[in-house]
Amino acid sequence: MTTYEAGDPWSALADRTRRTIFKRLATGPMAVSELADGLPVSRPAVSQHLKVLKCAGLVRDRPQGTRRVYQVEPRGVEALRAELDAFWDKALAAYQSIADEGERTS
Repeated sequence: MTTYEAGDPWSALADRTRRTIFKRLATGPMAVSELADGLPVSRPAVSQHLKVLKCAGLVRDRPQGTRRVYQVEPRGVEALRAELDAFWDKALAAYQSIADEGERTS
């Protein structure tokens, strides 16, 4: 059963293990074996989580010898930030509207 919508970064980050992997990659590029260290899941499971994050545009990979090294995809993070900024702008505008309405009724 798929618990995420393919390509949706918010759904991809809804999983705790994927968030942990993503946070680890924020510190710098890592191979699957490095990412799997200390996680309660197997290396193949980490690979599957990375596949979801990659599909969502949050990470990218490159070959390095016999392994693949993953890193955060800056454009994916920028897209998340833009969405958060849009939500924040709407919330502030709504708050300003309520505050302005309160001043008019006082």
